Amino acid sequence: MYIPHTDSDREAMLKTVGVKKLEDLFQDVPARHRFPKLNLPPALTEMEAMAELQALAAANETARDLVCFLGAGAYNHYSPPAVDAILRRGEFYTAYTPYQPEVSQGTLQAIFDYQSLVSALTGMEVSNASHYDGATAVAEAIGLAYANFRGKRGKVVLSPALHLHYRQVARTYNHSTPIELVGDGPDANLKAGPEALLPLIDLNTALVMVQYPDFFGRIYDYTALAKAVHEAGALLAVAVNPLALGLLTPPGAFGADIVVGEGQPLGIPLSYGGPYLGLFATKLEYVRKMAGRLVGETMDNRGQRAYVLTLTAREQHIRREKATSNICTNQALIALAATVYMSMLGKQGLRQVAELCYHKAQYAASQIAKIPGYSLWSKDPFFNEFVVACPEPVEQINEHLLEQGILGGYDLSQDYPSLENHMLIALTEMNTKEDIDVLADVLANLHIGEVSHD
Repeated sequence: MYIPHTDSDREAMLKTVGVKKLEDLFQDVPARHRFPKLNLPPALTEMEAMAELQALAAANETARDLVCFLGAGAYNHYSPPAVDAILRRGEFYTAYTPYQPEVSQGTLQAIFDYQSLVSALTGMEVSNASHYDGATAVAEAIGLAYANFRGKRGKVVLSPALHLHYRQVARTYNHSTPIELVGDGPDANLKAGPEALLPLIDLNTALVMVQYPDFFGRIYDYTALAKAVHEAGALLAVAVNPLALGLLTPPGAFGADIVVGEGQPLGIPLSYGGPYLGLFATKLEYVRKMAGRLVGETMDNRGQRAYVLTLTAREQHIRREKATSNICTNQALIALAATVYMSMLGKQGLRQVAELCYHKAQYAASQIAKIPGYSLWSKDPFFNEFVVACPEPVEQINEHLLEQGILGGYDLSQDYPSLENHMLIALTEMNTKEDIDVLADVLANLHIGEVSHD
């Protein structure tokens, strides 16, 4: 492997720090721990290591190799090659946190454009560009609501149809805070709509958090819920699939105060689970409570357009423990990917992709529902995902599908004991009619007893 320092380089550095040999640098480490014998394989050349890594990578099967019907928060969408081509430009590819905006106008402009697009997509007034993923954004929405009421309201109502990972991260964030998270307990009715949350809302409620479409793919109109939340003086937060907003009414139109979401569907590859992008948008009146980076547009002393970091005193590099939040990740590269994707597709393109996802899901559901032993779990409208009640354990069904080159849906029994033998199936524009017909045919002719367990 490549080692940058020559013997003369090392000798010069050792002389500068005043020691004779490299081992002298470790004198403060107990002798028995200094140079332990490691059980490592023989050293490889760079060429040999590359060959071994390529062999390991070739053993993986991905959505490129299999017909994919797995979603549950991360989706197999098409990303135009131009997205990756722009990301790999040198001025973008080296991640840089723009604390010195006078030398990072290009980065700031890209973030500003991203914020503008997210605001337009969600129907909100302001967006940031700093969260790791959808789960992080949900947790930060809770922090905003709690700060907005200065700690005087301590209850947060979570829909049981909110993504499990989002709810888990929210609890991790708030394990030592006085915030009470309710609504998603083990006895919650998973089939119930948003009306089931109404009895939980009171004058101690700071925030109600729902998902749109929800984790099970269902589409609800949250207008009545928003009215009830606001009558109680609380805030409504909506976690979205941003691609669905190419077709569905934006949350800002039915009264959402905060919109969060996972940005992965916007041109970001699956990438073994990340890095992804947390969307966060809100009303202008809450901007001072919003965590993360915010870029604004202004004019410099020459009358030229300029971009600046706005309200930066909220961030921990300025105020540390007094900051709005201790999150300040540089998601600029992933945000840029979403920006390029949305810019390339435009309003009509986003709608077209969303319509493809919607119609393919409707067709798949209709075909699977015809198969004896299979039925749709819910009669509510859905976007690109739906739940199917299966005649056999989903794990075994997925094993059989995998043998046929199909990556099956998500086994809901892993997280919801009441949904044993239920599968969450996702469709995107990448699934053809032929793919759906093959899935239905395999399910119709499935014989669990023939599934291999080798």
